[in-house]
Amino acid sequence: MKRLAAGLFLTVLAVFSSGCRQVRQDNVSPAKPVVLTTFTVLADLARNVAGDRLTVRSIVKPGSEIHGYQPTPSDIERASGADLIVENGLGLELWARKFTASAGGDIPTLTLSEGMEPLLIEEDAYAGKPNPHAWMSPQRTMDYVDRLEQAFRELDPAGADEFLTNASSYKQKLNRLDQELRAALSTLPKKRRVLVSCEGAFTYLASDYGLDEAYLWPVNAESQVTPKRMARLINTVRERQIPAIFCESTVSDKNQRQVAAESGARFGGTFYVDSLSTEDGPAPSLLKLQRHNVELLIRGLSADETVGN
Repeated sequence: MKRLAAGLFLTVLAVFSSGCRQVRQDNVSPAKPVVLTTFTVLADLARNVAGDRLTVRSIVKPGSEIHGYQPTPSDIERASGADLIVENGLGLELWARKFTASAGGDIPTLTLSEGMEPLLIEEDAYAGKPNPHAWMSPQRTMDYVDRLEQAFRELDPAGADEFLTNASSYKQKLNRLDQELRAALSTLPKKRRVLVSCEGAFTYLASDYGLDEAYLWPVNAESQVTPKRMARLINTVRERQIPAIFCESTVSDKNQRQVAAESGARFGGTFYVDSLSTEDGPAPSLLKLQRHNVELLIRGLSADETVGN
């Protein structure tokens, strides 16, 4: 009798436990589609469009150089579970195709610059090739947002309305940013409207807002500082009497500080372009990145000091 009661108890317990497990399983939300972007700026754009419906991750971490990045085995492992890979294109991520093939060549890839008419690099070994930094133009970034919205709608059709709402809201922010930058940069005296950086990453921004651009190298993949390049930039800074010059967060500023010392300009600080900062830094989002850079530029170029003083 005791054996029978014990058996009955175990049977009831098993049924109860099974029912609890079933309830728990029924209450578990299905896994969100995973979107993997090549670098942090694109991850920020993707999150603004995706909202809470997708899981967005960046392959390259904040502060890392994107042009010559070497994916790790853990990067490839994470990519194998992705539903979509998002890249910039225009020759920026030369490693991306090999990376995607290693992760499983059947993962769909979205190239945000596809169909865009790029601005071309005009000097040195990369002359005639597309400048890849199109996200530095708020107007062109709106095209990126549209492509993300379309791709996310295909990835998660049930979220189509949310993606459209998010994309529209973010494009409004980009439009306000464009107006802010245009108004702020218009205050610079004409003779000082020269943006000097380590990498020629500001071509799109300079084109949008009527600035001239000078740099040590066209792209970070070609970041060799030859005596000719150094002398050319020093002469430009002297001739244009540019009061401040800058460098980007993902490369060493040693050579640019030497240009400053020899030309009489000040080293004005660090721009963010190819990478966001960490959350506690000055550029944890693309919108803040743009505002940080322009505030730094205006502060440097509006200074009273003149070159050579």
